[in-house]
Amino acid sequence: MNARVLLTGTLVALPLLAFLGSGLGRDPRAIASPLIGRPAPPFTLTPAGGGAPVSLASLRGRPVVVNFWASWCVPCAQEHPHLRSAAAALGDVRVLGIAYEDDEAGVRDFVARHGGGFPSLMDVDGRTAVAYGVLGVPETYFIDARGTVVAKYAGPLTRDLLIENLRKAGASVRVATGTAR
Repeated sequence: MNARVLLTGTLVALPLLAFLGSGLGRDPRAIASPLIGRPAPPFTLTPAGGGAPVSLASLRGRPVVVNFWASWCVPCAQEHPHLRSAAAALGDVRVLGIAYEDDEAGVRDFVARHGGGFPSLMDVDGRTAVAYGVLGVPETYFIDARGTVVAKYAGPLTRDLLIENLRKAGASVRVATGTAR
């Protein structure tokens, strides 16, 4: 009787342990997106503070980083210097910030405190975030010169993650002196 209970318990526990163990090596922030390998959803959005609308289509021919962020998001502030550095150092790459569930005053204040360097666009009705399947911020999409989404990263980008994904998008990134170029 005890042998049967032990055998039954083992047969139940082993598949459960295998299932739980299969996720141990995965990064929970590396969430697959159905957009990978497909054309990036088009958008035309107005920068915070006004100015000419920016369309994704107008940037075709160069890699684009689309970063969904918010002024109230602490991890967004942590990754912001890396995005600013990439925008300044990489002439063939365009970085776009899209404010997620935020107001224009908050976005302008954030940019004033943390610096700009790339357009901060207002997604007033949230349609762009919905089109990209944004679940929270920060979330970043990497688009190649043909307009295809090649990578997505959920969570704050580090310098190394930014460089890795920029390379997937076909950006020329050289890291000889410790700075992205």
